[in-house]
Amino acid sequence: MKFHARLTPLALGLALSLSAFAQNGDMAFLTARDAFRAGNLNKLEQAIGQLGNHELTPYAENYRLRMWMDKGDPGNLRDFLQRYEGSYVAEKLRADWIRWLGKRSAWNEVDAEFPRLLAPEPDVSCYSQQARLARDDRSVLAEAEKQWLTMLEPPEPCRPIFDALVASQKMSTDDVWARARRQVEANRPGWVRTTLNYLPDSQMPDNRQLDNALSSAMGYLIKQGTGNGSRAGRELAAFAIARVAANDPRTAADELERLKGKLHDSERQWAWSQIALQAAKKHAPEAVGWYNQAGKTPLSEDAAQWKVRAALRAQEWGVVRNTIEAMPAELAAKPEWIYWLGRALHAGGRTSEGNALFEKIAGQPNFYGNLADEELGHTVLPPPKAKAPTAEEQRVARDNPGIRRALAFFRNDMRTEAVKEWNWSLRGMDDRELLAAADLAKRNQIWDRAINTADRTKNEHDYTLRFLAPYGETVRPAAQNQSLDDAWVYGLMRQESRFITNAKSNVGASGLMQLMPATAKWVARKIGLRDFSHGRVNDTETNVLLGTTYMRLVMENLDNHPVLASAAYNAGPGRARKWRADRPLEGAIYAETIPFSETRDYVKKVMSNAVYYSAIFNGKPDSLKARLGTIGARTADVPKDSDLP
Repeated sequence: MKFHARLTPLALGLALSLSAFAQNGDMAFLTARDAFRAGNLNKLEQAIGQLGNHELTPYAENYRLRMWMDKGDPGNLRDFLQRYEGSYVAEKLRADWIRWLGKRSAWNEVDAEFPRLLAPEPDVSCYSQQARLARDDRSVLAEAEKQWLTMLEPPEPCRPIFDALVASQKMSTDDVWARARRQVEANRPGWVRTTLNYLPDSQMPDNRQLDNALSSAMGYLIKQGTGNGSRAGRELAAFAIARVAANDPRTAADELERLKGKLHDSERQWAWSQIALQAAKKHAPEAVGWYNQAGKTPLSEDAAQWKVRAALRAQEWGVVRNTIEAMPAELAAKPEWIYWLGRALHAGGRTSEGNALFEKIAGQPNFYGNLADEELGHTVLPPPKAKAPTAEEQRVARDNPGIRRALAFFRNDMRTEAVKEWNWSLRGMDDRELLAAADLAKRNQIWDRAINTADRTKNEHDYTLRFLAPYGETVRPAAQNQSLDDAWVYGLMRQESRFITNAKSNVGASGLMQLMPATAKWVARKIGLRDFSHGRVNDTETNVLLGTTYMRLVMENLDNHPVLASAAYNAGPGRARKWRADRPLEGAIYAETIPFSETRDYVKKVMSNAVYYSAIFNGKPDSLKARLGTIGARTADVPKDSDLP
């Protein structure tokens, strides 16, 4: 009402009519969407007739064209793609059309359309590869060779490419077994049989024995051992040892010691690599020694990274250095391995070489960029703030068709579609355009898009957009009441929900602070919150009260250490305690060696976020190293709240 009071009658009438137009258009679009889902073409046509120039009209037209696709008349479809060329809706329609064409082996048409895709998905790329094979383009096979050990669960359209690769006799039996080993390591037992079907019939393992080796591994080893000593029998024994290692590396090591004389070097060394990998993930002290027994067996990227992590916990800096230097170039170029290689060189007295590596990632606004800065004696501060978007830059952002479509999706609570459309619209934007789009998202209180969009800038930055701090009137007093560092609280919230109040994870966590139902109920009972029901968990004040209370309780139960508490918030206090070592451990090493990839990434980002929030809130540099500190040794002490969820 206060807003309306400031408008002239003419302006007020215009605003209301525009609002009514948007409402009517939204209803027509939702009707079109529902008609498409129900397969009701007549109702869809009626809804399209009511849409006019609504932002989402292209999506309704896309629905109609997808329903018309089976008619085989591409004229209207090509017209649509031409009108909306470069848009997300055109990209998705063209991909669907290529899938439709590929299923019908219309390879000339696939060849014509595929180059117009801007970001093809793997299955669509494989239809293009099939089309190229149909015209005898053998370069497809070279591409498939590169994917042989990495595309372990190929989409259906990719399988003919691998079939052709094997039929070309470019793959030996060793290559087939190597692919199957990678699938065993990745816990994809269902795909192992598919791969082993590429073996000659005379070398195929018995299906029942294969199933037993993968599903009843210990029983298989006791009963079958290495079978009759054939290649298949030896490989199945190695598979079974790998499967046992996933639960109990030490038992697997005992079995391998018992059978190692019956295995060839290749099988024995690969089995040791699998025992070492699982031991590293469980922080077993034998991991580095078992990796040594793996010799020169080729390691997957996952196994190589865990070899470094095991060596970090054991302070075996030579192993850290040698393993990173042996990584594929693309993997070794990741910030974490540049940083740890720099640290390993420092440990070996090669300070200038280590500093040269730190220089490569210094200044990057991430965990390892922050640590590299501090190794070089630099402080971590946000860069100078870019000038605010001009009125013209704001207008261009508002008028961007893709952003308008994204805002319409947000308005209709279609967040998944909105985020895809928004992100697509950012393609090719320069820093000024990105900042204007981020500012537009902020003004619409779409906090996550404001943050993610501002995160993309290369030279001009606004860290008050990258590190937004909404709901300050609720969050900061709550943090103070719990004696928590508000920079850490905001760092955690930024990672948990990007400040989406109704965010819900795939495991049921809700709200700004992503509380699990059982956790919210436990905390509410702990603090005597009356009349609490899970329906209140998305209420901002309730969510922040429960979340900050839980953060304090977790801190009190975990040495008041924010790294442990961050890990506990994501994965549970029991796991955070379990992941400590038998001796004090550098905080950065603890974070890097967290077994869960989601939690490992989460803790790093929360801690780096906190550094930037602190610098913004307090106007002075903060230290990530100081925040990480040292993680105390594992103890047998009973936690203060033994039932803490």
